[in-house]
Amino acid sequence: MTGAESILQTAAAAGVKICFANPGTTELDFVGALDKVPQIRPVLGLFEGVCTGAADGYGRITEKPALTLLHLGPGFANGIANLHNARRGRTPILNLIGEHTTWLRPHDPHLNMDIASLAGTVSDWHREISAAETASSDTAEALAASLYGQVATLIVPADHQSAAPPTETISQVDFSFQSPDEDVLAHAVTMIGEAKRPALILGHRALRREGLAAAAQIQAKTDCALLMTTFPAYFDAGAGLPILQRIPYFPGQARKLLARYDAFLMAGASEPSAFFGYAGGITSYLPDKAPCLRLDTRKQNTAVVLEELSSLLGPDVGPAELRRLLSQCAVPDLPAGPLNARNMCQAIAALQPEGCIVVEEGISSGASSYDYVPCLKPYCQLTLTGGAIGMGMPLALGAALAAPDRRVIDIQADGSAMYTLQALWSQAREKTNVVTVICSNRKYFTIELESLRAGNTAPGKAAKSLLTLDQPALDWVNLSRGMGVPATSVNTTEAFIRAFRAALAEPGPYLIEVVLE
Repeated sequence: MTGAESILQTAAAAGVKICFANPGTTELDFVGALDKVPQIRPVLGLFEGVCTGAADGYGRITEKPALTLLHLGPGFANGIANLHNARRGRTPILNLIGEHTTWLRPHDPHLNMDIASLAGTVSDWHREISAAETASSDTAEALAASLYGQVATLIVPADHQSAAPPTETISQVDFSFQSPDEDVLAHAVTMIGEAKRPALILGHRALRREGLAAAAQIQAKTDCALLMTTFPAYFDAGAGLPILQRIPYFPGQARKLLARYDAFLMAGASEPSAFFGYAGGITSYLPDKAPCLRLDTRKQNTAVVLEELSSLLGPDVGPAELRRLLSQCAVPDLPAGPLNARNMCQAIAALQPEGCIVVEEGISSGASSYDYVPCLKPYCQLTLTGGAIGMGMPLALGAALAAPDRRVIDIQADGSAMYTLQALWSQAREKTNVVTVICSNRKYFTIELESLRAGNTAPGKAAKSLLTLDQPALDWVNLSRGMGVPATSVNTTEAFIRAFRAALAEPGPYLIEVVLE
């Protein structure tokens, strides 16, 4: 057994099932070892940002880590943007980075970089393996760290990959969540009792079914409001779940919403604040002097924390009384009229199947999709957690491989899609059930909007040249077909409805360019 085999055997024994890879010369022992560890499925990405984004999507669905296999510092650097999103979303991932052989590095070869410093920017845990004999134990420790919802990175010199450990012992992953903090929960009970209009802000595990069920009980017992973070990594949604108000993106709107409440409890979420800073603008969203309390830590299961809080607040409310707080199914009618962003989102909401996974990177064009969240058939949604665009197509790839029996719908802005277009090739190769809806407004509309907010109300020719995606317009049909994914372009609402219905009815990936008015 080699060091590389030891690492993969340890991962397989811990239940890891997939590796998103873009390997190079310093990962050749890993490539060979994958033939000997058939429990782990290798998936090739043509760009490292596809691999890291796909690992993010896989982890968000399963709550278990995928592996990435990346080539030295430059390869890891290519994947960092989507690892930033994964870190913000608290997704479990284990990156394996091949490093130069230890005896070559003092000679500063061409691809030599400070990988550990790069890893520290997006990893909650990182380590370089010092010998083949520690490969299994280091991997087990990395996997345990990832299961708390963290990005872990293991740097593996090529000579330690090929060397044989002195024993073939495989280390076991030692992982468990910490218990809820009784003092924190007692303080929360007091805060709720003293507040006139308390609010519970939910994120991370709190937005999965178990956490939402506990939150609904807390709401029924205390009449507190239920809010969710602006860009959650994952949330279960639809009929039968509590109705959550999403904290708006724009600071003025967020501040206005949160001004209604006089105390805030946060579960799986940090205190909300502005995404960008403008002179004289809003920084903190919460009302001045309003008490706020974080209920959980990264090493606690947020759903269990909410269940414990609910228990302290009294006996559970029965189904009949609870039903009044839960959403009811009221799927919208199919739209008619011009093909704009709102009609596109309404059509998707009307037609999306029960149990589907929606990836929302429509940016400005996908905003209205949230209006329909509570009234749809049960499904789940993934969003742009860290603001680093280019996650949608890879995220959809990983989600589809995590749940091959579910349809994945990627609402995708045209500008951000170009960052990781290569994900379409992997979608085709792996025969994933992904429907990509390209919101083709042929501009960076969000940047245009932020430019206006920053005071640039009359951009000139030079500024406008950095905001538009025309001259030439992107040919999405040929781009997609060139990657092996069938595609069509539509410019009317009726044509989009027909194309979307047809795409949902067929297996495999499909792309629809929606030319928006």
